[in-house]
Amino acid sequence: MSARKVKPETLLATDRRALARAITLVESTRAADRLEAEALLTHILPYAGRAIRIGISGAPGVGKSTFIEAFGGHLTGAGRKVAVLAVDPSSRRSGGSILGDKTRMECLSRDPSAFIRPSPAGTTLGGVARRTHEAILLVEAAGFDVVIVETVGVGQSETAVADMVDVFLLLISPGGGDELQGIKRGVMELADLILVTKGDGDLMAAANRAVADYRAALHLMRPKFPGLAAKVMVVSALTGTGVEAAWQAITRFHGELGAGGHLKALRDHQARRWFWTEVEAVLADAIANDPAAAAEASRIEADVVAGRALPHSAARGLIASVLGSLDGKGMAP
Repeated sequence: MSARKVKPETLLATDRRALARAITLVESTRAADRLEAEALLTHILPYAGRAIRIGISGAPGVGKSTFIEAFGGHLTGAGRKVAVLAVDPSSRRSGGSILGDKTRMECLSRDPSAFIRPSPAGTTLGGVARRTHEAILLVEAAGFDVVIVETVGVGQSETAVADMVDVFLLLISPGGGDELQGIKRGVMELADLILVTKGDGDLMAAANRAVADYRAALHLMRPKFPGLAAKVMVVSALTGTGVEAAWQAITRFHGELGAGGHLKALRDHQARRWFWTEVEAVLADAIANDPAAAAEASRIEADVVAGRALPHSAARGLIASVLGSLDGKGMAP
């Protein structure tokens, strides 16, 4: 892979093949590719940041891909250009990934106004690919004005997605009070819009009960942004019910974020979080890629495993041995 094959001007002209190659480039772990990726990203950075960034999460089986298929098709039909960054679960043993979103979103994957990019989550905390932030910048620079980040919906993935999008959607299966008991409060607090899926046919009554339950629960929680309470709605990807209403709710919420100054503050906060996450990742990579540092890390790790050292003091000792003593320079003892 070479950045010469991904000319910035080609990417900015919405060349889909160039976009696909650019995302492959930023996902590469090769040192040479990382340098080329950073050069490309630096060039296109002024053209990014103009899209509505939407995060979508929910438990497996809730119908995320089915909803995104219907939702994305509705948006492209209205003249929008939609990019879907679908982070797939990867095997921790083999590193393999399902990467089946293009199969599950068959119609949307053929839509000329849509772009679907499945990426393996790997071992990244929260199930979100480490380079998803950079992929967002690339698709925005390529002219996509709605970016959807779909997460695997397990573990801490909801928090990871919320740290890179403007509006966070939580999809819930109809189940009323019983379903409510299984939803963590922390996940509910992240949601800007809760969509109860499968609101059709025999499940319609259950979906309406679930909406009432979640609305009651939200009244007991402090909203993420003053004056912007989360909403609960019923949707059906099968019949299209609620899809347009969901989009209107998203654009209304996004507009209110911007008008109140919350959107800029949110993205500033996300940029800071991204920076410090990369600091940690770069430091870990530097240790792993230096033979002497890696050997020292293995020795210190063995002390932790054997109960001879505490993880915090061991980590501090490792960093001190690699970067020089940090005592007295702002590091807590």
